[in-house]
Amino acid sequence: MNRNWILPVSIASVAALGVATLGGTITDLGPWYEALNKPDWNPPRAVFPIAWTTIFALVAVAGVAAWRAAPNSRMSDTVIGLFALNGFLNVLWSLLFFRLQRPDWAFAELTLLWLSIALMIAYCNRFSRLAALLLAPYLVWVTVAGTLNWQIIKLNPAFG
Repeated sequence: MNRNWILPVSIASVAALGVATLGGTITDLGPWYEALNKPDWNPPRAVFPIAWTTIFALVAVAGVAAWRAAPNSRMSDTVIGLFALNGFLNVLWSLLFFRLQRPDWAFAELTLLWLSIALMIAYCNRFSRLAALLLAPYLVWVTVAGTLNWQIIKLNPAFG
């Protein structure tokens, strides 16, 4: 690995691990979550850590690719800002859904999370097709999560 990659890869790895760890510690799959009515197509519990680990790895690689491909420092700073905002929104969703036990608020916030991913893809695609492609599974997964979140709201009258 070229030495120019060491710092960005290290920072992206630590950031992705930090977001994943924080989101994971906020996520509580205890009695409240288990008692929620969920749609029949709800993925098995084992799917979530595999999907999120893959997504965070792809996001970290996409962030480095986009940052390195940015044609100037203003655009590379924008990449960092977009990824940081997205990390914040990702953790915020877990906080709203699991800690505050408000799937309805989480769904509203999830639209911002989804838009932040779409914005990252559009922005990064201007100079790194690779970064945009690596972010696509994240958008698909959050779309599925949003659909699941919406179904939980509909199936649980307290939130509807």
